Amino acid sequence: QVHLVESGGDLVQAGGSLRLSCAPSGRTFSSYVMGWFRQAPGKEREFLAGISRNGARTYYADPVKGRFTISRDNAKNTVYLQMNSLKPEDTAVYYCAARRHTSSIVVLTTFDGYDYWGQGTQVTVSS
Repeated sequence: QVHLVESGGDLVQAGGSLRLSCAPSGRTFSSYVMGWFRQAPGKEREFLAGISRNGARTYYADPVKGRFTISRDNAKNTVYLQMNSLKPEDTAVYYCAARRHTSSIVVLTTFDGYDYWGQGTQVTVSS
């Protein structure tokens, strides 16, 4: 079992930046493919970014490509989501997700691809 805890959500003005962090429990963080999702009120949870176990491969959804960067530090057991040029439409609850995987280069991009989820952190972007 993996327990995920997100942090870094805040209220920010449009054009600003935030960095979200997710620190899973356990000592096998490097065995997990990691991803970030978000869910706005009245909308389905959507994929934002994914990163392979070794950090060498990443994948982004079109709405955040070029603005958001996913990264991981396996030594610190932490995955990050750097968010720049934030827009009011980025307002949502942001979730970290994980799945144990045998491949070091696979990136997962769908909701069903992940087994573990955090409680979420609120990001609000004011206009």
